[in-house]
Amino acid sequence: MPHVDTAAEAREVVNRLKYPPVGHRSMGGIGPHYGLRSATSGEAAAALNAANLTIVMLETPVAIANAEEIAAVPGIDVLLIGTNDLCAEMGIHGDFGNERVAEAYRTMIEAARKHGKFPGMAGVYNEELMPRYIEMGARFVLSGHDAAFLAGAAAQRTGFLRKLSLR
Repeated sequence: MPHVDTAAEAREVVNRLKYPPVGHRSMGGIGPHYGLRSATSGEAAAALNAANLTIVMLETPVAIANAEEIAAVPGIDVLLIGTNDLCAEMGIHGDFGNERVAEAYRTMIEAARKHGKFPGMAGVYNEELMPRYIEMGARFVLSGHDAAFLAGAAAQRTGFLRKLSLR
């Protein structure tokens, strides 16, 4: 869930995405999480809650300041810094190596670890910079996006084909 700035917003995310007794999401019918078999409502809710990875994105200085409280919310699995948006909010567009960004990662990772959550990283795809935050402790890592992966593979294939001599 993008742009979660407070523990209250994180609780609302859990309420909307998790099933009772953790949240307040409506129960559905038979599903794959319990083997497509008939299950009691309690069994179904437990299986669905276990299968639902709930990620909140910290993308503002306010969110980073509230990372400890957000991490303490039961039902949140991952705190993920959306680095592009965080940099924009900090007025340092694209400066992913800025010390203020590194400090935000330190704060988020410490809060996540303290509360048994996974610390996450998104938006940093530079191979020289990624290790910095992974070595700090980022463990849920978005390593790029599909359009960039497809464009990279297409450029590689095009380069290969252009090297072939057509006789």
